[in-house]
Amino acid sequence: MTHTNATNAPTDEVLLIQRDESGVVTLTLNRPEVHNAFNPALIDRLIDVFETLHANPPRVVILTGLGHAFSAGADLGWMQEMVEATEADNRADAKRLARLFRLLDEMPCPTIARVNGHAFGGGVGLIACCDLAIASEKAQLGLTEVRLGLSPATIAPFVVAKIGTKHARRLMLTGERFDGAMGMRFGLITDTTPIDQLDGHIDDLVQLLLAGSPSAQAHTKSIIRLVSQRLDNEQVDEQTARLIAELRISAEGQEGLRAFLEKRHPHWHPDLNHPKKDSQ
Repeated sequence: MTHTNATNAPTDEVLLIQRDESGVVTLTLNRPEVHNAFNPALIDRLIDVFETLHANPPRVVILTGLGHAFSAGADLGWMQEMVEATEADNRADAKRLARLFRLLDEMPCPTIARVNGHAFGGGVGLIACCDLAIASEKAQLGLTEVRLGLSPATIAPFVVAKIGTKHARRLMLTGERFDGAMGMRFGLITDTTPIDQLDGHIDDLVQLLLAGSPSAQAHTKSIIRLVSQRLDNEQVDEQTARLIAELRISAEGQEGLRAFLEKRHPHWHPDLNHPKKDSQ
């Protein structure tokens, strides 16, 4: 099996789609110039494709990114637009994003995150929504929203379900970066491998999944969701969308986003006398 990672991929498509003879669909985020960050066009395209795959499930879905990153989370231009948007617009925007994650999380067939490189914020959300995740051993990950004056609210239901509250408290509150090995300890990553062995590792995993019954796998995923749910999905999505909308228009939310865009520390940073050392 081959995975789309070519430099001559179409530049006008934000998402590349491949289906092989085994019924395995590979979805490749195609915005390498911005580290495959989300923008409205990519979000809408993913939702449309996920809805189509729900209606006609393939055997396996593989999600990956073109180039050297999996996904850097939110696009800077999109975040800047949201700073100027109303709370109502932010809420509608966040609910759309929640729809994307919900569709991936509830995909009827097995899903694999092919974590070819760095993943931050919403990129980690995509990984958490997949059943399995194989990461390059050099990939860096992080839930860095608090450093921008925000919260990983929209992805929280999926990340917490995957890694548990203990690890979520640490990673979401510190905003620290971690590698694939630590991601395995937290329960986010299934396994790590050198980048040149990534496809071979995933091919082996796909073969194991193809040995199972598609109907049995779909029902098993439904059972796992059923026994783990505590709140109605609509209620969770409404609450997380409200929270992120409020934070985006709050004083700290706007300060954090502006500081990030201006490449400076936000006002609450403990050391304002040194240049900014990291970013989302």
